[in-house]
Amino acid sequence: MRTTSLVLSAVMATAATVTAGALASASSADSVPSSDVSPVVFSAMQRDLRLTPAQARNRLTNESRAAAVQQVLRRTLGAAYAGTWLSTDPEAATVTVALTDPAGAASVRALGATPRLVTRSTADLDRVVSALDRTAPPAVIKGWYSDEPTNQVVVLSSTGADGGFVARAGVDRAAVRVERTAESPRPYIDVIGGNAYYIGSGTRCSIGFSVVGGFVSAGHCGTAGARTSQPAGTFRGSSFPGNDYSWVQVDAGNTPRGLVNNYSGGTVAVAGSTEAAVGSSVCRSGSTTGWHCGTIQQKNASVTYAEGTVTGLVRTNACAEPGDSGGSWLSGAQAQGVTSGGSGNCTSGGVMYFQPVNEILQAYGLTLLTTGTNPTPTPTGTGTGTPPQGGTWAPNTAYATGATVTYGGATYRCLQAHTSQVGWEPPNVPALWARA
Repeated sequence: MRTTSLVLSAVMATAATVTAGALASASSADSVPSSDVSPVVFSAMQRDLRLTPAQARNRLTNESRAAAVQQVLRRTLGAAYAGTWLSTDPEAATVTVALTDPAGAASVRALGATPRLVTRSTADLDRVVSALDRTAPPAVIKGWYSDEPTNQVVVLSSTGADGGFVARAGVDRAAVRVERTAESPRPYIDVIGGNAYYIGSGTRCSIGFSVVGGFVSAGHCGTAGARTSQPAGTFRGSSFPGNDYSWVQVDAGNTPRGLVNNYSGGTVAVAGSTEAAVGSSVCRSGSTTGWHCGTIQQKNASVTYAEGTVTGLVRTNACAEPGDSGGSWLSGAQAQGVTSGGSGNCTSGGVMYFQPVNEILQAYGLTLLTTGTNPTPTPTGTGTGTPPQGGTWAPNTAYATGATVTYGGATYRCLQAHTSQVGWEPPNVPALWARA
């Protein structure tokens, strides 16, 4: 009980701090809610989501609160957890948490969220998606994803029929909804030109995020061992299809930074990689179309490209075009993923998918570079670096409630038992760590 109280207090304190920052910034119509959010991101949100400055500030505050709520309740509710999402109003004012056991409703309300009792947990939906992932889809099937608000898995079909796909997967038919779609997903790779990076004889993709020793991008951009130029480097790992991620180790003389090009003559700082909730705004940077924003629609989405199925993606309504592949996706200042592919363009709109960045970091043991943590890469290294800013905190370590660590010259106390990962450095996750 004491652990739960500590966690609730930490989340409430975080929300209060964010809200205070937003109110303090309200004196200027063009100000942003915190120093972590770039003015370029703030402006792009207003443009693409059709928000006023006040609505954008409030949305960012609510998204920060939702991310903290999601992080805590995913652990405290355990097997009963069934998803977190924001409402579709401009400010995303309501945070809803689905659960299968009504006993957890009080914990949801205590965090300022609205509980919704559902039939299937997140784990149940993930099992359905996994079964579909193992089943070869017919040509009419364009993808599938876990839809938290409806508590179902949606299968996208060009005809509206599944061609026996669901039956062959052997899943509960009541857990699946087939929807007709005009999507025709493809990896964005076949445009030559622009200020990005090149593979082989001229294929162009976009850099995702800098890591110690190089950068991450999409897997369909290049295979392990392939060479890149501008910057020069070598693909040390690549997975596609199945996944759509890669990492490139850059040659000596190239210096990765914890920044993203805003294509307006400046850069956006990356503060961490805390996963955003469904309904959160997300902005994308790519070498073809620059900055564009939308919202996270669904998670755990699978897409069938001509090359094969890619699983575990995030589905959004932000636009992208060929050449944007591998580019950065951020929610506020938090890294979310790299562009995989989708349908449509930035004139008519479309549906786009990104590969979550934390999965890439974990797969290759990489360290994301964030603002103020830009170590010089080690060209001969393996990609696994020491924790940024130094200290006793380390990723992939089990911490018990009450444990203390040092990081960046400060001491932190663990509020919630968890296993650490890259992106969960103590300053980035106040729901898990408090300054001692």
